[in-house]
Amino acid sequence: MIKTNYLIVGSGVAGLTLALKIANQFPEKNVTIVTKATADESNTKYAQGGIAIVTDKIGDSYKKHIEDTIICGDGLCDPAVVKMVINEGPKRLKELIEWGAKFDKNKEGTWSLGKEGGHSENRVVHHKDQTGKEIERAILSQVQLKKNIDVLPHHFSIDLITKDNRCLGAHVLNQKTKEIITFSSDFTVLATGGIGHLYGHTTNPVIATGDGIAMAYRVHAEIKDMEFIQFHPTSMYKKSDGPSFLISEAVRGFGAHLRTKSGHLFMPDYDSRGDLASRDIVSQSIEKELAKSDDECVYLDCTHLDMKAFIAHFPMIYDRCKLEGIDLAKDWIPVVPAQHYICGGIAVDQSGKTSVENLFACGECSRTGLHGANRLASNSLLEALVYSDNIYDYWSENEFPKSQFEGEVKDWGDNSKPKIDADYVTKTKEGLQLLMRQNAGIVRNDYDLKIAQQKIDALENEIKEATETYQVNANLWELYNLVIIGKIIVEQSIARNDNRGGFVKIEKTV
Repeated sequence: MIKTNYLIVGSGVAGLTLALKIANQFPEKNVTIVTKATADESNTKYAQGGIAIVTDKIGDSYKKHIEDTIICGDGLCDPAVVKMVINEGPKRLKELIEWGAKFDKNKEGTWSLGKEGGHSENRVVHHKDQTGKEIERAILSQVQLKKNIDVLPHHFSIDLITKDNRCLGAHVLNQKTKEIITFSSDFTVLATGGIGHLYGHTTNPVIATGDGIAMAYRVHAEIKDMEFIQFHPTSMYKKSDGPSFLISEAVRGFGAHLRTKSGHLFMPDYDSRGDLASRDIVSQSIEKELAKSDDECVYLDCTHLDMKAFIAHFPMIYDRCKLEGIDLAKDWIPVVPAQHYICGGIAVDQSGKTSVENLFACGECSRTGLHGANRLASNSLLEALVYSDNIYDYWSENEFPKSQFEGEVKDWGDNSKPKIDADYVTKTKEGLQLLMRQNAGIVRNDYDLKIAQQKIDALENEIKEATETYQVNANLWELYNLVIIGKIIVEQSIARNDNRGGFVKIEKTV
C-alpha cells in the first residue's frame, strides 16, 4: 500500500495544474499523479484552437463572453458558474505565462486573438495550432522540478475505494509489472478527460475511454448531462476507424468556408452566422446535407486564403493536409463531424467537490454547469484551469479532520487469474462503437436508443463477469468503462424530451 496526501488521476492540464499548485503550497505533503499512458499524453495535448479569455477590454468584454457562452449552452448553463469562470480567465493566463507557456502575438506586440464558432469577438489566445501541447509542455516542465510530486506513467486506475460515501483512495494497475497497487489518500481527484473512443470516430486520443466518469459512477457519484455530446464539425474525413485529425474551428475563423461536393456554401441556409455558427448547429447542418446528398463528406475551402499567413498560423494542419496529398492552395479538405467533447460528466460544485466526500473532479470528466447543452469553442482549457485553481483554493483555505477510516483501506487481492482473449476485447469494443455511432449519434430517436439500451445492458453483465473471471488488464477495464459510459448516455438520452444544443432527438420514421 502507498499512502499519499493527494492522489490525482490524469495528467492533462487540469491534473497537472492542481498538482503544481498544491505542491508549491504544501512542500511537506506528497502529491501522486497516476496516468495510464505517458505523462504528456492527454486530451489537452491535442487541443489546437486555444483558450477563450477576454484580454481586449476595448473591443471585447466579460459581458460579451458570458452572453456567447450562455447562448451556446442553449439555456442550460449555470449563469453564476459562467460568470465566475470567465472573470477568472486573465489571472489564469498570467499564471500560464509565468510557468513558461508562450502564446502568439501580432506585429504590434499584443495577443494574436483568434475567432471561433459562437464567439462574437476575437478572444482566443493561442500558440499556432498546437496550444494544448504548449500548455502541457510548460506545466509538465514545472511539475518535474517538484520533489514532492510523483508522476507514475503507465499506471491504470481500476476503481475507487470508498466507505460510507467517503473516498479513501484507489486501486491502480502498474501496466509494466502487472502489480495492483493500493493507494490510500486524503483526497482523490479525477482529471481523466473525455469519452471519445466510445464512438471510434473521434478527435480524442486512444486513451479517452471515460475511465474517471465510470469509476465515479461505480461508487454512486452523481453523473449529469451525459446526453450532451459535442461532435466537432470538421474532422478530416477517412474511411477507417480510430482517432480523426481535427481541423480546428479557428480555420473557419480565419476565413475558410464549408461547401458541399457541388460547391454550394450551405451554412448560411441554416444560420445567420454562417460558417461561424456554434458547433452543434454546424454539425447538425452537415448531417442534414449528407442525408440529402448521400455523400460521404462535405468540404472545407481554404483556397482563397493568404497561404503564407495560413501556414504561419496553422503549420500542423498544413503539414497534415500535405501528407494526405491535399494542396490547400487549390484543393478542398474533406471533412465530417466526429465526437469531440462530452459536456456532461461527474457533477461538481464550484469547489470541484463531487457528491462523494473527499472525491473531486475537474477538466472534461466533470460537469460544472459552464457548458450547458453545448460547449462554446475554446472554453474547455479555461474551465480546466479555473476549476483546478478552485480545488486548490478549497484545500488551502480549509482545515480538514483526520480520516475516521484510516487503516480500513484494503488491498485488491489475488490477480493470478487466466488472461482474457485480446481479440474478444477488440471485437466487442468495435461492436459497441458501431452501436453508439448508429443508435446514439448526432441525431437520435427513442426507438434506436431503446435497442441500444437492451444490447448495452446485456453487454454490461457480460463484461462485468469477465472483469471478475479474468486477470486485470487495462484493455478489459477500458471496455468495461466504455460500456458504462454508453449505458449512461443512452439512459439520459431516453430521459430527455426537449432538444437543446448538442442533443437532438426526433420521431423514428420507417
